[in-house]
Amino acid sequence: MTRFLSLVICSLLFVAPATGQDSIDLMVDGVGLSIGDSKEVTGLRLNFRDRAMRRVTGINATIWLPYNNHGGDVHGIALGLPSTGADNITGIGSALMAVAANEDAKGIMFGGVAAGAGNDLMGLAAGGLGVGAGRDIEGIVTGSLGAGAGRNLEGIAVAGLGVGAGNDVKGILVAGLGAGAGNDLVGIAVSGVGAGAGRDVTGIIVSGFGAGAGQDATGIMISGLGTGAGRNLTGISIGGLGTGAGDTLRGLHIAGLGVGGTNVRGVMVSGLTAGGHDVYALSIAPAYFSVDHGGKMRGLSVSSYNRIQGEQKGVTIGILNYARKLSGYQIGLINVASNKDRFRIMPFINFAR
Repeated sequence: MTRFLSLVICSLLFVAPATGQDSIDLMVDGVGLSIGDSKEVTGLRLNFRDRAMRRVTGINATIWLPYNNHGGDVHGIALGLPSTGADNITGIGSALMAVAANEDAKGIMFGGVAAGAGNDLMGLAAGGLGVGAGRDIEGIVTGSLGAGAGRNLEGIAVAGLGVGAGNDVKGILVAGLGAGAGNDLVGIAVSGVGAGAGRDVTGIIVSGFGAGAGQDATGIMISGLGTGAGRNLTGISIGGLGTGAGDTLRGLHIAGLGVGGTNVRGVMVSGLTAGGHDVYALSIAPAYFSVDHGGKMRGLSVSSYNRIQGEQKGVTIGILNYARKLSGYQIGLINVASNKDRFRIMPFINFAR
């Protein structure tokens, strides 16, 4: 009996349009069952592919996505066997292949292949391959390959390859390859390869290879290769090879090879070299520490070779210490202070006031 009813319904789905009849309706005052391309239904609506549908309150089940620009609104449940869609979906959208809203999707969306919205996507969405929105995403989205928003993303996004937003991200991003925002990122980003933002980052970024911000970064950045910011980096950064900032480096910064910034305030620890223009910090670099010509050094530097081409007001400890203008202490095997009239080169210790 069940198989017979299923065959009858499927036959009606395909036959009704062929007879010139839009739909077969078993309804009272617009409430009930409609089979075919009916316009407005409250209850259960079954159709192959929507063209005339304006509004369904209840369940809308289709075989395929609507014809172009013929979606209508679904308030309730949109089912796809294998795909379904509408202009706007509010409630639940589920399909074996794809569920899509030409405009907005609000609620829970699941597509075996993909789920998305042309404008905004709000709620929970999952796609076998990808999830996306042409404008904004608010909520939780996940896709085995990618998840993203053309404009802003606020919430949690998880994808096997890449995840991000064209403008701003506020929330948590997790991706196997890359995670990022075209403008600002506020929150947490974790990626197997690279993570960052075109403008500012505020929060925590962890990446297997590179982590960075085009302008300012505030928070914690950890990367297997390099971390950095185009302007200011404030907080804690750890890079397997290097970490740095185009302008000010402030806080605790650690790298396997090199650490540096134009202005440094805080602590630098490097496996090889460190430096900057104006360095007011504790610096530890086994091989080489430098301050640019005309720069200033304040604090303590421990390195084999400390080269201060500007003014030193602090302490350097190393094998060879050089300062163009010394107003502090040098402790090492050879100590050179170019501004002194006498005792410019001294063994073990040199100082000037």
